[in-house]
Amino acid sequence: MATKRRRNSITRLIEDVVDDAKDLVDDVVDRAKDVERDGRKAVRRAVNDNGDDGKDHSAREMDDLKSALDDLTAKVNRLVALQAEARKPNP
Repeated sequence: MATKRRRNSITRLIEDVVDDAKDLVDDVVDRAKDVERDGRKAVRRAVNDNGDDGKDHSAREMDDLKSALDDLTAKVNRLVALQAEARKPNP
């Protein structure tokens, strides 16, 4: 039985390396997708296990942001008043 022998050349070597690299990238991407999906599932389970449906959390965050904004506005108004007073000429 005569077997057909494959000719080795630099282009064949490059072709094999590129094909192997493509396979490696495909495997890495598939595993990354699996990790991302599993991570999302884990986060959802953790949130649901806490009994927090997200609405209460969002309302608390919104209240905290409003409070921080009110504090910042008060500080800016105080600063503007101080600057206006500093600009007044002394009699």
